Amino acid sequence: MSFTVAIVGRPNVGKSTLFNRLVGKKLALVDDTPGVTRDRRPGDAKLVDLRFTIIDTAGLEEAGADTLEGRMRAQTEAAIDEADLTLFVVDAKSGLTPLDKTFGELLRRSGKPVVLVANKSEAKGSDGGFYDAYTLGLGEPVPISAEHGQGMIDLRDAIVEAIGEEAAFPEEVDEAETDVDVRDSDFDDEDEDADFGYDETLPLRVAIVGRPNAGKSTLINRFLGEDRLLTGPEAGITRDSISVEWDWRGRTIKMFDTAGMRRKARVQEKLEKLSVADALRSIRFAETVVIVFDATIPFEKQDLQIADLVLREGRAAVLAFNKWDMIEDPQAVLADLREKTERLLPQARGIRAVPISGQTGYGLDKLMQNIVETDRVWNKRISTARLNRWLDATTTQHPPPAVSGRRLKLKYMTQVKARPPAFMVSCTRPDALPESYVRYMTNSLRSDFDMPGVPIRIHFKAGDNPFEGRRRKR
Repeated sequence: MSFTVAIVGRPNVGKSTLFNRLVGKKLALVDDTPGVTRDRRPGDAKLVDLRFTIIDTAGLEEAGADTLEGRMRAQTEAAIDEADLTLFVVDAKSGLTPLDKTFGELLRRSGKPVVLVANKSEAKGSDGGFYDAYTLGLGEPVPISAEHGQGMIDLRDAIVEAIGEEAAFPEEVDEAETDVDVRDSDFDDEDEDADFGYDETLPLRVAIVGRPNAGKSTLINRFLGEDRLLTGPEAGITRDSISVEWDWRGRTIKMFDTAGMRRKARVQEKLEKLSVADALRSIRFAETVVIVFDATIPFEKQDLQIADLVLREGRAAVLAFNKWDMIEDPQAVLADLREKTERLLPQARGIRAVPISGQTGYGLDKLMQNIVETDRVWNKRISTARLNRWLDATTTQHPPPAVSGRRLKLKYMTQVKARPPAFMVSCTRPDALPESYVRYMTNSLRSDFDMPGVPIRIHFKAGDNPFEGRRRKR
């Protein structure tokens, strides 16, 4: 992207609505409640012929540095420092407030180019608020409607004028297309011992999920080495799913911080429902999901439900027992946690679990190693020849049971996809195959081909009958 723009303003003036308009997607949560946005969220914006990075920020408020509002303001000020240009959004419908004037002075002192944006200008009676915006001394306000997309051409012209033609339109460099994910490409079964490989140079998408106040944002901040995400003792600080990028041993890691997920019965407010829906969307788009447990109160019912949800979505999962620095007898607690993991999560036998401390940084490198290893298993492919040799040996050792006096036959097996590993078995009467035998095959696959902790799916299909449809001869 050519340059970076931060959207700032007091709460509830339409910053997130404008952000969504510029990125072309409903990425940021939007609600009538003031103060919805708390963290700063970056996005790739498109405005007519301009391409730039846009940062959505929390509403500017006057508050002490140790309060939640004060920490939100610090995040906004960090976004202003990072940006090349600031869009200062005011509400033309309700008019200026003393808070607008205070932060207008702050932006003027920053020395960065500022474009004054008068949002909600389509509303009846907004002319007074529009003309009041001149008193801020930040130049001519740009009247827009972020909700309806009005005034975008004028906003584009104002941005170009403020930042300059050279910064707005840098010379484009043609680059080869490199974001093709070869992990989903078809593979050749002719070489039965072929190594389908695992490309450790490809970017890896990791979602961090868990109950509220489990330490998810603190964990990501420790990975990054900076206070990138808003943290604090209050539960439920994170609302939007925020993505951050960093490098680990030369590999790009795109990590998603998500809102804490409480029990469904307790989620009543509309805003919390939107936050949880955003977290679920992050799980679906991630490759590996780190489920953060509070090591002081692990394996609550909600922890197990979150883990089950991740596995049912087919994601690669790693457990992280956070707040390990608060554990008094680590060896005894670790042995107990391992026993409970095997007993309470049988659907992901062998799932990797790592004790960590987001506060001190303990165990984070080991956690990343386990994330990469789990992703390697999640991408695993097995040749058809090896699978059919395994199928013969497995059914010989433990044949399928007879159902209604007729023996079931498993004829042929192949892997139809990876991420997660999925297999198709051609057999007679697939509907009659007992669930216990499916579990036996799944556990045997997991053990014999070294695929611990990832979801394994086996689909059974009846073979085509070559004589079906032919009339019987008398």
